[in-house]
Amino acid sequence: MMIRDGIADGGEGLVRVDAIMGRAADEGWPGRLKGARVDVLRLDQAEAQKSRLRKVTEGGVEVAISLDRGAQLADGDVLAWDEARAAAIVARVDLNEVLVLDLSGLLSRPPEVSIATCVKLGHALGNQHWPAVVKGTRVYAPLAVARAVMASVMKTHAFEGVTYEFVPGACVVPYLTPHEARRLFGAAEGHRHLAEPQSPGALP
Repeated sequence: MMIRDGIADGGEGLVRVDAIMGRAADEGWPGRLKGARVDVLRLDQAEAQKSRLRKVTEGGVEVAISLDRGAQLADGDVLAWDEARAAAIVARVDLNEVLVLDLSGLLSRPPEVSIATCVKLGHALGNQHWPAVVKGTRVYAPLAVARAVMASVMKTHAFEGVTYEFVPGACVVPYLTPHEARRLFGAAEGHRHLAEPQSPGALP
C-alpha cells in the first residue's frame, strides 16, 4: 500500500487498506519507521474489532479499511508505507483493562464445591451483564463499568478459591482468538459482540 502524494503531509486524499503490512515491532519495521514520518490512526477497542472502517488519522488523512471478514486491527499494525517518502500510517489501539479471574484454586477442592462455586460465579457475572471468555482455569471479563465497581462486586461475593486482578487489555489480546477478542472488547462498548456491516463509519 502506497501513501498517495500529499496524504502524509495532511493533504486531502484517501488511503485504502485491504491488508495489514506488518507490525511496528516486527523484524524489519523498527528500522524502517525510525526517522520516518509516522501518522497515527487511533482506534478505541470497539473500532479495532471492525474489519471495515473509515476514519481520519491524527494527521488528517482519511483511511478506508476493508479487511477479510473476521480480521481485526491490533496496536502497532502498519496500515500504509511509502518507501520513497519514508512515510507510514500506523494503528494505535486504546484497550481498556480486563478483569482476570483465576479459578486454579478450585482444582484442589472437592468437585461438588468447585462446581457450586463456578455456578455462583457464572450467575454473578451474568447478573452484572459482564461478557466473559473462559480460557483454561481463567475467566476474562472486560472493564464494562468503573474498575472500582467491578472490584466491589468481586469483594462482595468473595468466592473462595477464586482470585482476581486487573490487567491491561493489550496483555490479554495475544491469547485470544478473533472471536474472543470481539466478545471482550467489542461487547464492552454497549454489549456489541460483532461489528454491524452497516454501522456508522463502515464501508458499504
